Order: sequence, then structure tokens, then C-alpha cells
Amino acid sequence: MEESAQYQRLYNPTESEKNIFLGKTYGWMALAMIISAVCAFFSASNKYILGLIWGNGGWGFFALAIAEIVLVWSISLLIRKLSLGTMIAFYILYAILNGITLSSIFIIYNIQSISYAFLGSAIMFGSMSIYGLTTKKSLASWGHYLVMALIGIIVVSVLNGIMSMVTKQPLTMLDILISIATVVIFTALTAYDTQKILRTAQRADSSEAYQKLAVYGALELYLDFINIFLSLLRLFGRRK
Repeated sequence: MEESAQYQRLYNPTESEKNIFLGKTYGWMALAMIISAVCAFFSASNKYILGLIWGNGGWGFFALAIAEIVLVWSISLLIRKLSLGTMIAFYILYAILNGITLSSIFIIYNIQSISYAFLGSAIMFGSMSIYGLTTKKSLASWGHYLVMALIGIIVVSVLNGIMSMVTKQPLTMLDILISIATVVIFTALTAYDTQKILRTAQRADSSEAYQKLAVYGALELYLDFINIFLSLLRLFGRRK
């Protein structure tokens, strides 16, 4: 979460105000997780929705993926201009769309694998989040390297997808390496993002600007968790 000068104020919140900001951030994240889980389960059990997503060559899935990217970019780039209500609406819509796209995991993997992957993700996410909240070491220097690593993973993943489509064969070993790298990167990002949120909480007041930052921080944590979860599922999940 970029801490622009617009939100840097000479304000020293009480410990209670700091906790309220952190509580709102994690509360928004938890809400998104619940919405996505409900939408994923409902979509997986609805043949009509599955047909819209995966019919006609899977164009529905690609449309949803593009819509998700647009929403995340809109929230990130327009955070100063969006009203709090609009930002919350975009955030909830993103959680709904991501839940629908996640419905495929209930078709591909058995429920036990999904449960284990979720539990493992929760442990890893929780541990690194606690580390980010409690460590005295500044993690700011991690940001540059993590962004570079994330861009690298995205590029390799796209190339991997193209090669798989051309050769008609999955590149299994490369898939495994990408999943391992993704787990490592987003686990580190969890600690990094958590510390940024903590620094924001140390200046937070009750203004709309900081309420929007709480929502944006929740989005970052949500993305960290989901990417860890999906990567663990690809690595260890047992397919139906």
C-alpha cells in the first residue's frame, strides 16, 4: 500500500485507534474471503454458471479474469479519486468475481485437498502477518526485490501458458517451479504488506482517506492469501 503524502499527517493516534484501523483492515479481508468462498461453492454447484464460465472455449473465464484485473487497477490507481462507497463496491465486486473464477477448484480437486491447502495457507499467512506486525526490522527494502520477482513470475507464467498451448503438453516441472516461487514471493509479501499497514495505522485517524486505505490494505492481504492458497493447491492438491 503506497503511503502517499496526501495521507501523511501530523497525527498521533491512540493505541485504540491503531487497533481499530488494523481491525477494519483484517475485517475487510475476512469479509472478502467469506464472499469469495460462498460464491465459489455456489458457482461450482450451478451448471448454468459453469456453462457461462467454461462454455465456448472458456471465454467467460477470461472475461472474468480481465474484469478482476481492471477492478484491482482501478482501486490501486484511483484510490485518491474514488469515494469510499465506490471503493467498497469495487472491492466487494472483486471478491464476488474472484469467487466465481475459483469455482473451478471444486471441480478439479477433492474437498480434502482444498481444506488442507486452505489450512496450510492460513498458517503461513498468519505466521508472516504476525511477523510483520511484531518485528522491529524494517522490511521496506524488500519491496523493490519482491516487485521484480513478481513481475518475473508473471512473465514466466504467461510464457509457460503460451508454450503449453503450442505444444499441447503441460510443462509440469516449470509449473512446479512457478508454484514454489509464487508461495515464497507472496509469503514474503504478506509480512511486507502487513508492516506497511501497521505503519499506516500509526498515523491513522477516522477520516475517509484512512478508511479507504484500510480497504486497500485488505485487498493486498487478500491477494497475498489467495495466491499462497492456489499455489499450495497446485503443488499438493489431489485431483478428482
